[in-house]
Amino acid sequence: MLNGVKVLSFTHFLQGPAAVQMLADVGADVIKIEPPKGSFERHWAGADTYKNGVSFFHLLGNRNQRSLSIDLQTDEGKEICYRLIQDADVLIENYRPGVMDKLGFSYKTLKQKNSKLIYCSCTGYGSDGPYKDRPGQDLLLQALGGLTFLTGDHKSPPTPVGTAIVDQHSAVLAAFGVVAALVERERTGEGKKVDVNLLNSAIDLQIEPFTYYLNKGSLWERTKTNLATQFHPAPYGVYGTLDGWLALSFTPIDKLTKVFNNDALKPYSQNDQSTYREKINQIIVQELKKKTTDDWMKVFSENGIWYAPVNDYKQVENDPQIKWNKVIEEIEHPDAGEIKILNHPINYNGESPAVRQYPPRLGEHTGQILEENGYSNKEIKELQQKNVVFTHKQ
Repeated sequence: MLNGVKVLSFTHFLQGPAAVQMLADVGADVIKIEPPKGSFERHWAGADTYKNGVSFFHLLGNRNQRSLSIDLQTDEGKEICYRLIQDADVLIENYRPGVMDKLGFSYKTLKQKNSKLIYCSCTGYGSDGPYKDRPGQDLLLQALGGLTFLTGDHKSPPTPVGTAIVDQHSAVLAAFGVVAALVERERTGEGKKVDVNLLNSAIDLQIEPFTYYLNKGSLWERTKTNLATQFHPAPYGVYGTLDGWLALSFTPIDKLTKVFNNDALKPYSQNDQSTYREKINQIIVQELKKKTTDDWMKVFSENGIWYAPVNDYKQVENDPQIKWNKVIEEIEHPDAGEIKILNHPINYNGESPAVRQYPPRLGEHTGQILEENGYSNKEIKELQQKNVVFTHKQ
């Protein structure tokens, strides 16, 4: 779908690489420009997850791309990038504000070299403003943006989401912004600066509760039971059963009264599920402890109650719908061997895009990319000898 679109990726960590991978998956020719020792994600992995020395933090966000390893502190290295930029469609970077300017790759500079260039900056707080120099990291943005305070009950500390949800959402917004700019360029012939930041992304994730707050003045207090949000009527949360856990969502009070056969629920109306949500929720908490998870799932299925089991990762991996959707894919990597990755999350005409290129070795495509851009074998060897560019074989 994006075949013929050339993307230069000055990205590291997760926000930038995840955005670029979305574009690469659907056909864009992505060149990942890396320093001599490689991007950060090659040298760090959550839970110390490496295979044959290869970081899974790198493997999860760099497929379908080529790697050009280059020293951008050298004049020759800068000149190579300027040559690449002349016929590039998109540049995506997620360095701190000011870094690309110091390297000589500001939007103002590059626009003069290629007026059609779409330049996407992924930052923590924005390209300017009072927080622009603060470290932009997912947990910090969850806290500052209100997500952390929104989660948890009144007895526990504010609770962050257990994954880099802000990074990933910001990545999707960046990919969306780039595609929107590409579509506009078809009409105008002009490029555009696209700015995406983690703070705005964290707020966007809360579009429902934050809008309620802005227009009502407050939400309900942090729950005294186990309600999952500060704005949904009861039941809405994770509940303990006789042997496990179940999540319950929107359910009319008459259905709850029938299923639990508890007279304490009879005085309440559907409106009361908001007004007296803590009291109703406490009754449900006690009722669910009377049967096993499997017993309740059967009862709820028969009575149209919205529920879901609380799965651990092993159960998620083996879930029949996960398998049906082909969420998990096995690919072969030349160093790590057989690995499992998460597939591109969107289907097009019933199919997800194929993995065309495993996450590349550092500098694996340096020679190929330089040759495509007019460098002779002699020039490439000279650049290697001067430590301007680096290849995997070095």
